[in-house]
Amino acid sequence: MNKIISAASVDAYLARIGATRPAAPDSEALRELHLRHLHAVPFENLSIHLGEEVVLDPAALVAKVTGGRGGFCYELNGAFAALLEALGYRVTLLAARVMGPDGLFGPPFDHLALQVYAADSAEPWLVDVGFGRNSHCPLRFDERGEQADPAGTFRLAETADGDLDLLREGDVQYRLERRPRELADFEGCCWWHRTSPKSPFTRAVLCSRLTAGGRVTLSDRTLLTTGATGRQEQPLADGEMLPAFREHFGIALDRVPHVRRAAEERVMP
Repeated sequence: MNKIISAASVDAYLARIGATRPAAPDSEALRELHLRHLHAVPFENLSIHLGEEVVLDPAALVAKVTGGRGGFCYELNGAFAALLEALGYRVTLLAARVMGPDGLFGPPFDHLALQVYAADSAEPWLVDVGFGRNSHCPLRFDERGEQADPAGTFRLAETADGDLDLLREGDVQYRLERRPRELADFEGCCWWHRTSPKSPFTRAVLCSRLTAGGRVTLSDRTLLTTGATGRQEQPLADGEMLPAFREHFGIALDRVPHVRRAAEERVMP
C-alpha cells in the first residue's frame, strides 16, 4: 500500500478498537490489535443494502471504521493494513479464493488477507480481521503444523501450484496466493460481490462481531447470539432493527437496510 494515514486517523482508529499506541510494532502488539479489532469492528455488508458506495482507498476505509462502521473483507483488512503500516509494521496484501458450501472455490480476488512482518520476528504473520469465524489471533505464515487458537485448530498447507490452503479443524477455508497485490487489484471482485445475485453479500443483510463469550450476529431480521448459554435466536421487527444495530454493534443508522432485490435483475457482463 502506498498511502499512510494521518496521525489523527491513527489515534481515532486506536480509540475505536480500545487500544493504545504500541511502544513498538512487535508481535505482542499485533496480537492485541488483531483481537481488539475483531471485538470492536463488525463484519458487515450494510453499504450494499443501503445503496452506499464502497471505495477501496486507505483513507476512505479508515474513515469508515473511525466513523463507527465496519465492512467486509476488502474494507476491514484494507483499513487494518493502513493502520498497521502507520504503526510501523510491514504489510503485504494477498488475494484468496474462499471455499464455498458447494466445495468449490470462489472467483479470483474473492478475499483479501494480509501478510505482516513485526519488528521482533523474521517470520511473517497471516493477519485477517475480515473473514467472520476465523482465527482470533494472527497465525504464523511459515508454519505448516497445527496452530492452536481460541477459534479452533488452524493449519496452512502447501498446494501443488504453490498457493496456501488455510484449514480450520481440517476444513479448507480459503486458498491464498503469495503474490503481493494492491487494493486496486480487488476492485473488480469487490464490484461483483456488491452487485451479483450470485454473491452471498447481495442475498442477505449481515452484521457480526466477536464477543467476550462468543459471537453476536444480525442476519436479515434475526439476532443470533452464541456464548456460555448456547445459541439464542431472536426475530426482530423493523422497529427493533436500528436499536439492535446501536446496542450490539455501535452502528447508528438513519434507516433500516433492506436486501436490494434489484440486484437479482441485473445482467452481469
